[in-house]
Amino acid sequence: MTPAERDRGVALARAARAGNTLAMHDLLDHLTPYIARICTPIALADGPDACQEALVAVFRALRSLRDPETLYGWVRAIALREAVRIARRAARARPAELADLPGPGDPELAADIDDVLARLSPDHRAVLVLRDVEGLDEESAAALLGVPPGTAKSRLHRARTSFRRAWSA
Repeated sequence: MTPAERDRGVALARAARAGNTLAMHDLLDHLTPYIARICTPIALADGPDACQEALVAVFRALRSLRDPETLYGWVRAIALREAVRIARRAARARPAELADLPGPGDPELAADIDDVLARLSPDHRAVLVLRDVEGLDEESAAALLGVPPGTAKSRLHRARTSFRRAWSA
């Protein structure tokens, strides 16, 4: 995201907090790709649902945002929370076990990264997105996930190991 885009989002957040409904509409449009970039790799097929839930949460809670300068971190936390919640709900409905991976040489696995991600738990997908997509450090990722830094590090290690194992299978 460019500095100009970031500044535009902050300005829209200020205007929307002041009651400007057009600014709220523009802000939600502006945030949608950012939220989708976080939700989709975590919630997978349910990414659009997670994105919508995150946008609704942003809409409802925008007035509670104390400092519009922290908009993107605040939105990231909301998107992460909603994506993990939706992914956990979906995992209960249709579990995917790492033991069910296709065998070596199966072209379906090698061709589809979503299939590999689907076999990871929502917690592992969340830490992978925060570290490898969003570029956060372990402490920041741990704070967003609400776990100690050591837990985030171990989840990241397990997630990367599982991903590599699944990808190379």
